[in-house]
Amino acid sequence: MKLEAILPESECEHIQDAWAHAAISTKQADPFCSSPTWQLAFHEAFSPKRRLLVESASDSVLCFAEIAFSRSDIYLTPIEPHWFFGCPLLGRHAVDLLVEAMELITVEYAPYFPKILISGIRPKSSLVGRLLKAFSKDFAIYVRSEGLQCAASLRGGIDGYLSRRSANFRSKLKKARKRATDKNVCFERVLPRSPEDASTIYSRMLAVEAASWKGIHACGMAESPAREFYSAMIRRLSQRAQARVIMAKHEGKDIGYICGGLAGNIYRGQQFSYNDEWKEFSIGNLMQIEKITWLCEEKIVRYDMGPIVGKAMAYKEHWTEKRIPFQCWRLEKR
Repeated sequence: MKLEAILPESECEHIQDAWAHAAISTKQADPFCSSPTWQLAFHEAFSPKRRLLVESASDSVLCFAEIAFSRSDIYLTPIEPHWFFGCPLLGRHAVDLLVEAMELITVEYAPYFPKILISGIRPKSSLVGRLLKAFSKDFAIYVRSEGLQCAASLRGGIDGYLSRRSANFRSKLKKARKRATDKNVCFERVLPRSPEDASTIYSRMLAVEAASWKGIHACGMAESPAREFYSAMIRRLSQRAQARVIMAKHEGKDIGYICGGLAGNIYRGQQFSYNDEWKEFSIGNLMQIEKITWLCEEKIVRYDMGPIVGKAMAYKEHWTEKRIPFQCWRLEKR
């Protein structure tokens, strides 16, 4: 185990396979964002020079990155430390891997010791007990932040999903579909299977983004480093046919997109936008239900929609019924 600026080429694929498996098999609050697809896309786009501490053993994975503000003010954080969605300790033996890494960390940073941030902790999970048992004696432990994710069950297919929505929701959706059909709006499903496919569909998505309110106000996916982040993510997803993109179209022209990716049999939504000229036609909602229909056809069991805190996320209330709390802890050596 050692700190690396990048993952060693010879180990990269092996570690990523184990990492991806651990993310989807260990009941994470956000399996997709715990996976290498999300974490390494962030590393590539936001902070490619950060040193990584990644190790895999016994079906468990440890994955941290370094932030050094000064010689005496250093953090080991999840590789994605902006939203803290994913967990850097995956699997039954992940805490043991962190305990084993203490010797390396002590030598590497002597005479100081870095603060350690651990995100994606479900408050009632077994990880809580393991962390407290391993570190409460020698470390002060603080809850740095808390969040709430939302998700929808796709059990029972599209009929089962809609049965869990209100009558008012279904009625509004039916009316929106008719209006869109009358306007000759249609939807194209896109499943990129190569980096070339990913580049093509991403260019189409960015063109829509430029005409959306996000693009008009320069606050969306087309702005760096978000532009590079989502490009890297879709490229990585395409290599395993895990990206799912829907384009809304009118008379052959793209007017909207919705995208996300799979982590096992769970789908994680990422971004959607539509041409601002179509804001009165519920294009966002129609793309959502088209996406859910597609996922149900593929027997996906859950749709993760990410955080639900704040007014901007209130629309997710109508689309989801599951709430998944998570925390980020800070460990400081006594």
